[in-house]
Amino acid sequence: MASKLQAENDESVLLRVTHSNIKSFSPEIRFSLQSTVEAVKDKLWRKCGTSVNSMRLELYDDGGGAKVSDLTDDSRPLGFYSPLDGFRLHVIDTDPASVTSGGWLEDTSLVEKYTISDEAYQKRDGTFRKFKERISAQNPSAFAPKITEDYMEDLCANIKVGDRCEVEPGEKRGVVKYVGRAESLAPGFWVGVQYDEPLGKHDGLVKGTRYFECPPLHGGMVRPDKVKVGDYPERDPFEDEEI
Repeated sequence: MASKLQAENDESVLLRVTHSNIKSFSPEIRFSLQSTVEAVKDKLWRKCGTSVNSMRLELYDDGGGAKVSDLTDDSRPLGFYSPLDGFRLHVIDTDPASVTSGGWLEDTSLVEKYTISDEAYQKRDGTFRKFKERISAQNPSAFAPKITEDYMEDLCANIKVGDRCEVEPGEKRGVVKYVGRAESLAPGFWVGVQYDEPLGKHDGLVKGTRYFECPPLHGGMVRPDKVKVGDYPERDPFEDEEI
C-alpha cells in the first residue's frame, strides 16, 4: 500500500535502465509517473535504439534481482506499476535484426571501416597528398627527412674504438667504445663512450640494444661533433680539491 501511495503522490521517478543487448547501457533516467508505458518506450528508443514495437519492459526492485512487474499495457501510466526511485527498468529487445543485436554498438571492431583505393584517392582534390605534391614542387626539400642515415658520418673518420676522448659539454673524459649508427636512438652516426667516472646514463645498453659494455652509469651515446679524440689522461680525482 505504501509503495502505491508513493507512486501516486510523486510526479516522477528515477530509474536505472538496463538493456538485454547492450551490457554497458546502464543510465539513470527520470520518468514522469503520468507518462504512458508507450511514451516511456518512445523515450527509451531515443536513448538505446530499440524500436517501440520491439520493446518489452520489466520492472525490478531496488536490489535489481526481484521482478516487480511486467509493463505489458502500453496505454497505462507508468505510475500504475508502482515504481520507486532506485528501481531498475529492464529493456528487452525482441527483434533479432535490431540495430542493438550482435554487439556492434559496443565493439567498434565489428564496424566496417571506410576504405578508399589509391587510384580514387589520387583523383581527389584538397587531400594532404595533393598539398604535399604542391609544396614539394615549390620547395623540394620541404618534406625531406631532417636527419639522414649518413648524418655526421664524415665526422667519424678520425674517431676509432679505443681512442681516448673528451666529450662536450662538461669536458667528460673516457674511451671510445662504439662508432656507427644507432637505430634505437635516431638516424645518423653516434659515438659510444665509456666515461672514466660515473657520468653516463647506462652500461652500453640503450633502449634494448647493446652497443658496447661498460660499468653501470659510465656509458654515453653522443653525436660525433661532441667528441674530441686525443691524448687525454684520466683526471686526478683530487686535482680540483683545495689544499
